[in-house]
Amino acid sequence: MSLIRNLRRAVRPAGKTLQAMARWKRFSFDDAPPIFGNSKPKSGSHLLLQILNGFTRIMPYRYVEAEPIRTITKEGRRKTKEEILGELENLPRGVIGWGYVEATPENASFLTASGRVNYFIYRDPRDMLVSQVFFAADMHEEHGMHAYYNSLPDFGARLKVAITGIDRDGLKMVSVKQRYEGVFQWLATPGVMCIRFEDLINNRDATLSSMLDEVEKTDYQIPTPREQALAILVEAIQPKKSHTFRLGKTGGWREFFTEEHKKLFKDVAGDLVVRLGYEKDNDW
Repeated sequence: MSLIRNLRRAVRPAGKTLQAMARWKRFSFDDAPPIFGNSKPKSGSHLLLQILNGFTRIMPYRYVEAEPIRTITKEGRRKTKEEILGELENLPRGVIGWGYVEATPENASFLTASGRVNYFIYRDPRDMLVSQVFFAADMHEEHGMHAYYNSLPDFGARLKVAITGIDRDGLKMVSVKQRYEGVFQWLATPGVMCIRFEDLINNRDATLSSMLDEVEKTDYQIPTPREQALAILVEAIQPKKSHTFRLGKTGGWREFFTEEHKKLFKDVAGDLVVRLGYEKDNDW
C-alpha cells in the first residue's frame, strides 16, 4: 500500500497541473499571487484547505499542495528553522501551500513579503480542546496522546489533561495557554489575514468575500465575477468530506465543560478567551 501511495503522490502534481492547464487554457501559472494557508492543529485547517481548493476553480492556480508544512515531523522530531523555511521557499509557483507553521522571524519575513497572501485560522480554545481530545482518543490511533487518553477513565479526565498539558513518562503536551502563544504572534504580524473559524461558520459569505479582497490587495484582479466566485467557494466547503470531521459547529464546548473544567481552564489560561474576543469578561 505504501508503494501505491507514494506512486500516487509522485504523479499527482503532474496530473493536477494538466487539469489546471485544461481548465484555464494556459501553460503559465505565474500571474496569481502566492498563497499560504496556516493554522494551529484542530483549529479549522481542513475547512481552510477546502476553501483553498475552491480558489483553484476561480483563479489560475495549478493545485493545492497535498501535504502540509509542519514544525514537527511524523516521527516526532522538531524541524530546524532552516528546514521549514526551505520547504516554504520550495513551494512551486502557482501552487497554493498550507500547513502548521510558527511565527518565527524567518517564516514571517518570507511569508509576508510583498505580493504574497497569507491566511491564519484560529478557533475558540475551548472548542479546540474538545476537538483535540476526540481526535486523539477516538479518530487517530497514531496520535502521541492516543494511548494515554484511553487509559483515563472518561472524557472529563482527558479534557483536564488537554487544559493543563503534560510532561512526564515520555509524554509532552503544552498547556492551552502555551498553545495560544503562537496564535497571538500571528495576530500581531502585519501582512497576515487572521480568520476566526467561527466566522467561517456563522458569517460565511462576508468572511469569504474578505478573503477574496485580501487577494486583490496585491493588485491582482480575480478573473471570476465576485458573486460566482463566492458561490464556488460555498460549494467547496463540505466539512463531512474531511477525514477529521466530527461536528463542525461552534460553541460545542458547553456540552463538555463542567464547572470544574471552567475553573481549571481559568487557573491555567487566565483571561485567554477574553483576550481573543470570545468573552467580554472571565465570568463565563
